[in-house]
Amino acid sequence: MPVMSEPDTLPETMPVSRAREGDAHAWSLLLARFRLPLYSFVYGWMRDEQTSIDIVQETFINAARHIATLREDSKFAGWLFNIAHQKCQQHWRKKKIQTAEIESYETALADESPDPGEWLIKREDEQRFMNLVDQLPLPQRAALTLHFIEDFSLEEIASITDSNLGTVKSRLHYAKKTLRKLLEDTPT
Repeated sequence: MPVMSEPDTLPETMPVSRAREGDAHAWSLLLARFRLPLYSFVYGWMRDEQTSIDIVQETFINAARHIATLREDSKFAGWLFNIAHQKCQQHWRKKKIQTAEIESYETALADESPDPGEWLIKREDEQRFMNLVDQLPLPQRAALTLHFIEDFSLEEIASITDSNLGTVKSRLHYAKKTLRKLLEDTPT
């Protein structure tokens, strides 16, 4: 699935405080800003269009119900992605998918070498990049998507995925290593 960006539909500051007060227009602006990035993130986990749409909708419903628990308006994006991540995990648990794969990548340190994703994107080969990313295990795919496509910091990704920082670094390391290997093995 190609990654697309939405036009900037928000004023300079997000209307989170207005949304907290029940302002429907503020919620519309937040939905317009985050629905596509959330969908891209969720689709990376679910690989099913309707399930992804449902989870994004559930994410916004939960956000509306629990926005009072958000302490810092500036953390809204990470908080929202955390809700989506939790919804994805709940979905997988309901389907009785084993979480052993999710926990199997938690031992290595991050690799500081150049990112294969940047190399591909610079050459405007987005579809090829996404096909390679699709081949990554879910935990690596989520970390890579959140970091390089959604531009979250490692600390924010750790918070979103309920993982420790070392786990996030490990997942990114293995994702980059796997992408390097896939690049070598894939004809151009």
